[in-house]
Amino acid sequence: MGRLIHIGYGNMVNFDKIVSVVSPESAPIKRMVQTAKDKGTAIDATQGRKTQGVIITDCDYIILSALLPETIAGRCRDKEEDE
Repeated sequence: MGRLIHIGYGNMVNFDKIVSVVSPESAPIKRMVQTAKDKGTAIDATQGRKTQGVIITDCDYIILSALLPETIAGRCRDKEEDE
């Protein structure tokens, strides 16, 4: 297991698997999330809160987070600077 990034409410994601972190507001991202939900490759880590960020991984999983993309990206930058 690689380095883990906290994405809110006690949930963690493997830093090495993240391809991008995007906002869920655009139509293409909404379609991508819906497709992942239909295929069973969407992971909802929002704990019932509004989805603010969508994490796309290199293994075709989509992770929904209640944190803003800027917050998640900042945590990724902090993790890179620590090493």
